[in-house]
Amino acid sequence: MPELAKELRNVTNQTLATIQPSAIRKFDQEISQIPGIIKLTLGEPDLNTPEHVKQAAIASIAQDDSHYSAPKGKMSLRQAISAYLRRKQNITYDPETEIIVTVGATEALTATIFSLVNPGDEVIIPTPSYALYFPLLKLAGAKLIEIDTSTTQFVLTPETLAQTLVQHPQAKFIILNYPGNPTGQEYSKTLLQQLAAVIRQYPLGVIADEIYSELVYEQPHYSIARILPERTVLVNGLSKSHAMTGYRSGYVVAPGPWIQAIAKMHGFLVTCPPDTAQAAALEALSTGDEDPQAAVTVYQHRRDDLEQALVNLDFQPLHPQGAFYLFAKIPAQYGDDDLTFARQLAQKAKVGCTPGRAFGQGGQGYLRFSYASSDEILQQAVQRITYFLNGGID
Repeated sequence: MPELAKELRNVTNQTLATIQPSAIRKFDQEISQIPGIIKLTLGEPDLNTPEHVKQAAIASIAQDDSHYSAPKGKMSLRQAISAYLRRKQNITYDPETEIIVTVGATEALTATIFSLVNPGDEVIIPTPSYALYFPLLKLAGAKLIEIDTSTTQFVLTPETLAQTLVQHPQAKFIILNYPGNPTGQEYSKTLLQQLAAVIRQYPLGVIADEIYSELVYEQPHYSIARILPERTVLVNGLSKSHAMTGYRSGYVVAPGPWIQAIAKMHGFLVTCPPDTAQAAALEALSTGDEDPQAAVTVYQHRRDDLEQALVNLDFQPLHPQGAFYLFAKIPAQYGDDDLTFARQLAQKAKVGCTPGRAFGQGGQGYLRFSYASSDEILQQAVQRITYFLNGGID
């Protein structure tokens, strides 16, 4: 194995060197070494990709669908994305100029931030929030403005946003992720309209990460792009809705001038999305409207059971309205050191969950439990946590 030359050991991107690895992945890797551990850490659906979607991918391979596609994705898929958004959200995007097929929502977010955000730009994020936003913004040289939402049921209020914008009137973007990771909180149409009224008073754009939009329970999802289409970059994909994380099928839609810039960065990053994943995404978006509903039925049952179990163990879980996470305050007798408590659960109860501090301000004292696991696994995890809290050590 080659050993890097001593004089080249500091030859790395210095900004990247200052950024810590994902706290979620880092903690997951740390506890993965524990024999027999049950991991409720990562947002990985345990359900299978729908059969008709898999068959579309297989057919793509059999037909030698293996060449470069259009950089922004095949026109048939962009048309399907346009039709899906019109059908689901009553918003219209031009497949030619306002839609890009991306390699997952992660690439959509990366291309968006790297193409629209300049060094020194202020970007607002309600926290706790998806941890990927933080390193992307730091790499872009942006100034992160966090809004702690822990005192407002983990949703951003128009009053808090207005106060923040008085202090940061030149903020360039706000990132909204709903249903939210890690909280599962959804934003109602009324609340979005109130937030939009505040946003319109400033030169502020919206990056809306709506990857969990199909996994909602008590209320239907309402996209802020319906209210602020002229200000919104909408990011979505098939990973969560159709259990297609490994396909890396995402997309971004926005007004034409923004898409033109994002498409340039997208081309530099990936050239074009892969054909087989596009074939699967086309099938999912064209004929798979019912697929997410089957998943919602499963997840809602798991949510209700796990939430009640945690309440019985003196956790204080937030009632999630979407996604597949429970964000729960740890029992009062353990204080608010979520990292230490999560390590104890992993080492002594052999149950892994993610410390809330990994998601930014407002997460301290909380744990994120992913219930994208079978009933049997969740029940076993609860049994282990119960044993641990009652003084037992495995």
